[in-house]
Amino acid sequence: MRYDLVIFDNDGVLVDSEPISNRLLAAYLTELGHPTSYEDSIRDYMGSAMHRVHDLVLERSGRRLPPDFDTTFHGRVFDAFRRELRPVAGVAEVLEKLRADGVPYCVASSGSHERIRVALRTTGLYDLFDEDRIFSSEDVGRGKPAPDLFLHAAERMGVVPERCAVVEDSPLGVQAALAAGMDVYGYTAMTPAAKLAAARGLFVEMAELRGLLTSTHK
Repeated sequence: MRYDLVIFDNDGVLVDSEPISNRLLAAYLTELGHPTSYEDSIRDYMGSAMHRVHDLVLERSGRRLPPDFDTTFHGRVFDAFRRELRPVAGVAEVLEKLRADGVPYCVASSGSHERIRVALRTTGLYDLFDEDRIFSSEDVGRGKPAPDLFLHAAERMGVVPERCAVVEDSPLGVQAALAAGMDVYGYTAMTPAAKLAAARGLFVEMAELRGLLTSTHK
């Protein structure tokens, strides 16, 4: 293994949540008078923290979202997660193999701590993570594409950035990992490869990831 720590994004990498959350986000924004399609939500918000939603809506419309926006949205998302959410195909096997090989890993997500835990518990992945290996944008001042979250995770795990590999599926996440000075591998099952082209390597099936993490070639 070329790395001392593998950092996983959550939404879209560990759990297949992006279609659910972006469908609901687009519908809720539209309901509030900010017409947003599913494709718009994927383009503008996938991989970002909630403050980006507030910032872009204010910038574009001059109107703030209601104070209870996050609470209402997350309530809808959690209800849908409990009905529909599944783990990303093959990711449990990847985590189990890393654990068996003694390779440290963690999750660093733009989502809230509550959202991460609801997702991991619903999909049966929670037992593969210790509490001290779950990091959220709530832990830092800025979410992705700022590097703060990944740098925070690496520091807490005791690993220097250049020895970290990040697994991401969003352009914002790739930007954040590169800004942190880490290698990043782009999961293209849902995101067009061209949008993740800055990553060190790209893969479409989780079974491919281990080969990328052990290869010495770009």
